[in-house]
Amino acid sequence: MKDKRILFVSSEVVPYLPETELSSTAFNAAKNAHSKGVQTRIFMPRYGVINERRHQLHEVIRLSGMNLVVNDMDMPLIIKVASIPKERMQVYFIDNEEYFKRKAVFTDEDDTLFEDNDERAIFFAKGVVETVKKLNWAPDIIHVHGWMASLLPLYLREFYNEEPLFTESKIVTSIYNNPFEGNLDEELADKVKFDLNDNSKIATISTPNHTNILKSAIENSDAIIHGSEDISEELTSFIEDKEIPVLGFQEENFKESYLNFYADLVSAT
Repeated sequence: MKDKRILFVSSEVVPYLPETELSSTAFNAAKNAHSKGVQTRIFMPRYGVINERRHQLHEVIRLSGMNLVVNDMDMPLIIKVASIPKERMQVYFIDNEEYFKRKAVFTDEDDTLFEDNDERAIFFAKGVVETVKKLNWAPDIIHVHGWMASLLPLYLREFYNEEPLFTESKIVTSIYNNPFEGNLDEELADKVKFDLNDNSKIATISTPNHTNILKSAIENSDAIIHGSEDISEELTSFIEDKEIPVLGFQEENFKESYLNFYADLVSAT
């Protein structure tokens, strides 16, 4: 895998957010690949809880400035970047004042999901792709972590399907046992349809709960990794029905297993 390119896209990454199974796995997968000579880029949302001064985030003017259309509204895209101390790995932050300035991640002080989490997820997915296009950086593998990033496979397969930069990219989605309660905005499918204009491609997210959002990611991915030891039976069965490569939960041989899994996918191209 030396000199191959892996794009890591995650809802959460340490040290910018608290340590969880998801935030730690996303970081360690990127760190391990980077240490083996793989070219890596990490993307995550720039939540308002992230201390920009402490983590030395700065805006990249040449990448910022475009507007992304979300639900027929123009939303300015701001790109910030930082380097993880001691690792020499760059992290790109997708930012927008309307969606990410608030001092919280997914829920308000009453632990209620933000009403615009669906639009935040759409903006994040499109923001990642548009920024990678500006970087002119063609990834061999795109590794997706977390539900906030889980619309990315759908957008890559359907909205950006003619973008040559991603023609050879293999999409890997890690599935974690960290569900949210309830649904995102019921109009999520219609908002995505604004971009895709194909009912058959958005049927899975017509009921926008955690399980269905992950199912959408699964059906638009080339391979799946179990990021948690316990995955719901519904998702496990859905993955099995897709008949795509699957890496089970890794605890002991995490580093070697992930790299071998990546290598098998690249060699199968």
